[in-house]
Amino acid sequence: MLELLATGMVLGLAAGFAPGPLLALILAQSIRFGTREGLKVSAAPLLTDLPIVATATALVVAAATTADALLGAISLAGAVFVAYLGVESIRTTGVQAGRPEEVPRSWARGALVNVLSPHPYLFWITVGAPTLIRAWREGPVAAAAFLAGFYACLVGAKMLVAVVAGRSGGRLRGGAYRAVMVVLGALLLVFAVRLAAEGLRLLGVLAP
Repeated sequence: MLELLATGMVLGLAAGFAPGPLLALILAQSIRFGTREGLKVSAAPLLTDLPIVATATALVVAAATTADALLGAISLAGAVFVAYLGVESIRTTGVQAGRPEEVPRSWARGALVNVLSPHPYLFWITVGAPTLIRAWREGPVAAAAFLAGFYACLVGAKMLVAVVAGRSGGRLRGGAYRAVMVVLGALLLVFAVRLAAEGLRLLGVLAP
């Protein structure tokens, strides 16, 4: 059980600090609206991963072509939404961090980015689901230890990023704030392009 707990913690830390659309959104929301909104985005896996885990488990036993088609469609949908977030960040004006002039909608944005990204599905198909099945064979407590270690470190790592970004964002003003948001927006657009390319490869439109 301790081995599975440690495995979950290591995998959670790696996923929590890994660059991707969700981490970029955490940075953007924390700097733009404050630490609290970044923390909300950080909790997105806790809100959305149950159906993701269930879907990934089903895909493990599905035909490879069916799995690729579904993941490809998810990737393309995610690319569109992440691109929208990127454009929105780039168009942000000099609103002071922590003093939003609009509704942050952090819960909804975080959930959509997580659900529409293929990364959680790929993780659970390739690593998470097989490990969870192995843990379950040892008993429910072992499976719970793996999940607890994974999500505690996954969400904890992202919350740490939100806190650091939120505190730094409070000192940003004017041109510096605008520059940071443009950079974050550009990063989101890069991730959108990567998601779109990944989706087209999974659908067989682009060569692997």
